[in-house]
Amino acid sequence: MKKRVNWLLFIVALFLLMSCSKNEVPSSKQTDTKDLEKTETKEEESKYTYPLTGLPTDKKPENRAVTVMVNNHPEGRPQSGLTKADLVFEILAEGGVTRFLAVFQSEKPEMIGPVRSARPYYVEVAKGLDALYVHHGWSEKAQKMLESGYVDSLNGLFYDGTLFERSSKRKAPHNSYITYDHIEEGAEEENFSMVGAPEPYVFLKEDEEVGGTEQSSAKISYSTKTFEVRYEYDPASSTYKRFSAGVQTVDNETGDPVLLNNIFIVETNHRTIDSYGLLDIDLTSGGRAFLLQKGKLQEIQWENQDGRIVPYLNGKEVPLVPGKTWINIVPDLDKMVQF
Repeated sequence: MKKRVNWLLFIVALFLLMSCSKNEVPSSKQTDTKDLEKTETKEEESKYTYPLTGLPTDKKPENRAVTVMVNNHPEGRPQSGLTKADLVFEILAEGGVTRFLAVFQSEKPEMIGPVRSARPYYVEVAKGLDALYVHHGWSEKAQKMLESGYVDSLNGLFYDGTLFERSSKRKAPHNSYITYDHIEEGAEEENFSMVGAPEPYVFLKEDEEVGGTEQSSAKISYSTKTFEVRYEYDPASSTYKRFSAGVQTVDNETGDPVLLNNIFIVETNHRTIDSYGLLDIDLTSGGRAFLLQKGKLQEIQWENQDGRIVPYLNGKEVPLVPGKTWINIVPDLDKMVQF
């Protein structure tokens, strides 16, 4: 009787062991499943990219771009906010002085400035990006464009001391600043939508190489030494450092340097239209251009694609390196650019 009980217990134990073995997943398969889940999560997080930088983001970037007129007079240097700009357009205003149109979409700097007045061709760039345009003052033609509703805009003339703040450390007109919070506050007050990302540029994929010949630096002479720009490629960070009049461009608030991934130098027709020196600049016809990426130089073309200035070669859009881009617009590549 005792032997029969022991035998029955053995059969029950064996049956339970076999049942557990069937339900148990081997540890190697468990690990594979977890790894697969991690991979899928990673892909899910990075399937979106910012339209103006090509860098990954875990959420679909739906916010509208913001463009700000930024001072480049020596008394306005160093500027605030440029390190966080996706794109910066450097264009002549008048008198051999350049100004910046800084474009923000992927990052929101706390402080931006000094903010300067509008010119028509900067307004055209903002329109091409369907961006909110922030400025302090305007030329006569720019005033007509903006008052007609050509683009949504915030003007420091009407918000001086409220949305726009004056720095006591600098003298007017080089001391007007605005925070990103105030930009959003102003947009809400004016009932401007802040939704609607700009059309994306084309960007290089991880396995793609840039074309061109080795070239680690470039110099652009807009007028005097004060407005001489130099770019130097840093292989360690795969970025370009920017210098104005021999001084590296850094952020006034943090001291962080402006580091760039694409330098796009564009030749356009410039025409003086009055005795003051105001300019009319052609941003639609296309033409010659240089593109610096990863320490290499390509001579290419530029085209206006639905209001955006885009690099082209052999009829195809040239991909940008993911990251930040500086676009220098000049009247003469041969006379103003040196390598």
